[in-house]
Amino acid sequence: MELSVLNIKGEDTGRKVTLSDAVFGATPNEHAMYLDVKQYLANQRQGTHKSKERNEVAGSTKKIKKQKGTGGARAGSLKAPLFVGGGRVFGPRPRNYSFKLNKKLKEVARVSALSLLAKDNKVSLLEAFTFEAPKTKEFKNILSNLKVEGKTLIVLPAVDKNVVLSGRNLNKVKIATASDLNTYDLLNTDRVLLVEDSVNIIENLLSA
Repeated sequence: MELSVLNIKGEDTGRKVTLSDAVFGATPNEHAMYLDVKQYLANQRQGTHKSKERNEVAGSTKKIKKQKGTGGARAGSLKAPLFVGGGRVFGPRPRNYSFKLNKKLKEVARVSALSLLAKDNKVSLLEAFTFEAPKTKEFKNILSNLKVEGKTLIVLPAVDKNVVLSGRNLNKVKIATASDLNTYDLLNTDRVLLVEDSVNIIENLLSA
Protein backbone atom coordinates (compact mmCIF):
# COMPACT_ATOMS: atom_id res chain seq x y z
CA MET A 1 0.00 0.00 0.00
CA GLU A 2 1.29 3.44 -0.95
CA LEU A 3 0.22 6.62 0.83
CA SER A 4 0.92 10.21 -0.14
CA VAL A 5 2.63 12.41 2.42
CA LEU A 6 0.64 15.53 3.28
CA ASN A 7 1.92 18.76 4.79
CA ILE A 8 0.26 20.68 7.61
CA LYS A 9 -1.70 22.71 5.05
CA GLY A 10 -3.36 19.53 3.81
CA GLU A 11 -1.47 19.64 0.49
CA ASP A 12 0.20 16.68 -1.20
CA THR A 13 3.99 17.00 -0.95
CA GLY A 14 4.54 14.72 -3.93
CA ARG A 15 6.28 12.09 -1.83
CA LYS A 16 4.88 8.62 -1.29
CA VAL A 17 5.63 6.00 1.33
CA THR A 18 5.07 2.28 0.86
CA LEU A 19 3.60 0.65 3.96
CA SER A 20 4.72 -2.85 4.91
CA ASP A 21 2.14 -5.56 4.20
CA ALA A 22 3.40 -7.43 7.28
CA VAL A 23 2.16 -4.59 9.50
CA PHE A 24 -0.54 -2.77 7.53
CA GLY A 25 -1.83 -5.58 5.32
CA ALA A 26 -2.18 -8.57 7.66
CA THR A 27 -5.32 -10.59 8.28
CA PRO A 28 -6.88 -9.18 11.48
CA ASN A 29 -7.07 -11.46 14.51
CA GLU A 30 -10.21 -10.35 16.37
CA HIS A 31 -9.61 -12.47 19.46
CA ALA A 32 -6.09 -11.09 19.91
CA MET A 33 -7.46 -7.54 19.72
CA TYR A 34 -10.20 -8.42 22.22
CA LEU A 35 -7.69 -9.80 24.74
CA ASP A 36 -5.33 -6.82 24.36
CA VAL A 37 -8.14 -4.28 24.83
CA LYS A 38 -9.47 -6.27 27.79
CA GLN A 39 -6.02 -6.19 29.43
CA TYR A 40 -5.60 -2.45 28.74
CA LEU A 41 -8.94 -1.61 30.36
CA ALA A 42 -8.28 -3.97 33.28
CA ASN A 43 -4.96 -2.26 33.92
CA GLN A 44 -6.73 1.11 34.18
CA ARG A 45 -8.77 -0.07 37.17
CA GLN A 46 -7.48 1.04 40.56
CA GLY A 47 -9.12 -1.84 42.38
CA THR A 48 -9.47 0.21 45.60
CA HIS A 49 -13.16 -0.57 46.10
CA LYS A 50 -14.06 -1.66 49.63
CA SER A 51 -17.18 -2.09 51.76
CA LYS A 52 -17.32 -2.96 55.46
CA GLU A 53 -18.26 -6.48 56.37
CA ARG A 54 -19.90 -7.64 59.57
CA ASN A 55 -16.69 -7.80 61.60
CA GLU A 56 -15.68 -4.26 60.55
CA VAL A 57 -18.87 -2.33 61.36
CA ALA A 58 -18.95 -0.31 64.58
CA GLY A 59 -21.77 -1.26 66.90
CA SER A 60 -22.75 -3.05 70.09
CA THR A 61 -22.39 -6.80 70.34
CA LYS A 62 -25.21 -7.02 72.90
CA LYS A 63 -28.05 -9.34 71.95
CA ILE A 64 -30.79 -6.96 70.81
CA LYS A 65 -33.81 -8.98 71.94
CA LYS A 66 -34.57 -12.25 73.64
CA GLN A 67 -34.26 -15.44 71.64
CA LYS A 68 -37.85 -16.64 71.89
CA GLY A 69 -41.33 -15.28 72.36
CA THR A 70 -41.15 -12.15 70.22
CA GLY A 71 -42.98 -13.59 67.23
CA GLY A 72 -40.13 -12.60 64.93
CA ALA A 73 -36.93 -14.14 63.75
CA ARG A 74 -34.15 -14.52 66.28
CA ALA A 75 -31.47 -11.85 66.11
CA GLY A 76 -28.22 -11.46 67.99
CA SER A 77 -26.40 -8.36 66.68
CA LEU A 78 -27.14 -5.00 65.10
CA LYS A 79 -24.08 -5.54 62.92
CA ALA A 80 -25.81 -8.35 61.02
CA PRO A 81 -26.34 -7.63 57.29
CA LEU A 82 -30.10 -7.90 57.86
CA PHE A 83 -30.25 -4.52 59.62
CA VAL A 84 -29.71 -0.98 58.36
CA GLY A 85 -26.14 0.01 59.21
CA GLY A 86 -25.02 -3.58 59.35
CA GLY A 87 -22.14 -5.11 57.44
CA ARG A 88 -22.39 -6.07 53.78
CA VAL A 89 -22.35 -9.70 52.72
CA PHE A 90 -19.51 -10.60 50.33
CA GLY A 91 -18.80 -6.95 49.56
CA PRO A 92 -16.01 -5.80 47.23
CA ARG A 93 -12.45 -5.98 48.50
CA PRO A 94 -9.30 -4.30 47.14
CA ARG A 95 -7.83 -6.39 44.33
CA ASN A 96 -5.55 -6.22 41.32
CA TYR A 97 -7.41 -6.63 38.01
CA SER A 98 -4.32 -6.82 35.80
CA PHE A 99 -3.38 -10.03 33.99
CA LYS A 100 -0.54 -11.17 31.76
CA LEU A 101 -0.54 -11.47 27.99
CA ASN A 102 2.26 -12.81 25.83
CA LYS A 103 4.33 -10.21 24.02
CA LYS A 104 3.75 -11.89 20.64
CA LEU A 105 -0.02 -11.83 21.12
CA LYS A 106 0.05 -8.11 21.87
CA GLU A 107 2.08 -7.53 18.71
CA VAL A 108 -0.47 -9.51 16.67
CA ALA A 109 -3.24 -7.37 18.18
CA ARG A 110 -1.56 -4.10 17.20
CA VAL A 111 -0.80 -5.36 13.70
CA SER A 112 -4.44 -6.42 13.37
CA ALA A 113 -5.69 -3.00 14.46
CA LEU A 114 -3.34 -1.17 12.07
CA SER A 115 -4.37 -3.46 9.21
CA LEU A 116 -8.06 -2.80 9.89
CA LEU A 117 -7.48 0.95 9.82
CA ALA A 118 -5.43 0.76 6.62
CA LYS A 119 -8.07 -1.43 4.95
CA ASP A 120 -10.76 1.16 5.79
CA ASN A 121 -8.57 4.03 4.47
CA LYS A 122 -8.36 5.61 7.90
CA VAL A 123 -4.58 6.05 7.88
CA SER A 124 -2.91 9.24 6.60
CA LEU A 125 0.73 10.31 6.46
CA LEU A 126 1.83 13.73 7.63
CA GLU A 127 5.23 15.29 7.21
CA ALA A 128 7.14 16.18 10.37
CA PHE A 129 6.02 19.37 12.11
CA THR A 130 6.50 21.19 15.39
CA PHE A 131 5.60 24.45 17.12
CA GLU A 132 7.90 27.12 18.53
CA ALA A 133 5.55 27.31 21.52
CA PRO A 134 2.36 25.50 22.57
CA LYS A 135 -0.49 26.84 20.40
CA THR A 136 -3.82 25.02 20.45
CA LYS A 137 -5.20 27.38 17.80
CA GLU A 138 -2.45 26.42 15.35
CA PHE A 139 -3.03 22.74 16.14
CA LYS A 140 -6.74 23.12 15.36
CA ASN A 141 -5.85 24.84 12.07
CA ILE A 142 -3.79 21.82 11.05
CA LEU A 143 -6.71 19.48 11.76
CA SER A 144 -9.00 21.78 9.81
CA ASN A 145 -6.62 21.81 6.82
CA LEU A 146 -6.51 18.02 6.86
CA LYS A 147 -10.34 17.91 7.07
CA VAL A 148 -10.20 15.72 10.13
CA GLU A 149 -13.49 14.89 11.84
CA GLY A 150 -14.27 12.69 14.82
CA LYS A 151 -11.72 10.98 17.04
CA THR A 152 -8.17 11.40 15.80
CA LEU A 153 -4.98 9.63 16.85
CA ILE A 154 -1.74 11.44 15.99
CA VAL A 155 1.38 9.27 16.13
CA LEU A 156 4.71 11.04 16.63
CA PRO A 157 8.15 9.42 16.19
CA ALA A 158 9.21 10.85 19.56
CA VAL A 159 7.78 13.07 22.29
CA ASP A 160 7.44 16.69 21.17
CA LYS A 161 6.47 18.75 24.20
CA ASN A 162 5.03 21.69 22.27
CA VAL A 163 2.90 19.46 20.04
CA VAL A 164 1.60 17.48 23.03
CA LEU A 165 0.75 20.64 24.97
CA SER A 166 -0.96 22.13 21.92
CA GLY A 167 -3.28 19.19 21.41
CA ARG A 168 -3.99 17.84 24.87
CA ASN A 169 -6.99 20.13 25.51
CA LEU A 170 -8.86 18.91 22.43
CA ASN A 171 -11.45 16.32 23.43
CA LYS A 172 -11.32 14.13 20.33
CA VAL A 173 -7.56 14.21 19.80
CA LYS A 174 -5.11 11.70 21.24
CA ILE A 175 -1.34 12.09 20.77
CA ALA A 176 0.93 9.07 21.13
CA THR A 177 4.47 8.07 20.19
CA ALA A 178 5.15 5.22 17.77
CA SER A 179 6.83 3.09 20.45
CA ASP A 180 3.86 3.46 22.85
CA LEU A 181 1.01 2.57 20.50
CA ASN A 182 -1.63 0.31 21.98
CA THR A 183 -4.54 -1.60 20.48
CA TYR A 184 -7.20 0.26 22.47
CA ASP A 185 -6.18 3.68 21.13
CA LEU A 186 -5.99 2.33 17.58
CA LEU A 187 -9.50 0.86 17.74
CA ASN A 188 -10.96 3.83 19.60
CA THR A 189 -10.35 6.33 16.82
CA ASP A 190 -11.88 7.38 13.51
CA ARG A 191 -8.61 8.36 11.85
CA VAL A 192 -4.88 7.89 12.40
CA LEU A 193 -2.36 10.54 11.36
CA LEU A 194 1.11 9.02 11.19
CA VAL A 195 3.95 11.52 11.18
CA GLU A 196 6.25 10.30 8.40
CA ASP A 197 9.20 9.19 10.54
CA SER A 198 6.96 7.15 12.84
CA VAL A 199 6.22 4.59 10.09
CA ASN A 200 9.72 3.08 10.20
CA ILE A 201 9.61 2.85 13.99
CA ILE A 202 6.25 1.03 13.93
CA GLU A 203 7.36 -1.37 11.21
CA ASN A 204 10.64 -2.16 12.99
CA LEU A 205 8.78 -2.88 16.22
CA LEU A 206 6.04 -5.06 14.73
CA SER A 207 7.38 -6.63 11.54
CA ALA A 208 9.45 -9.20 13.46
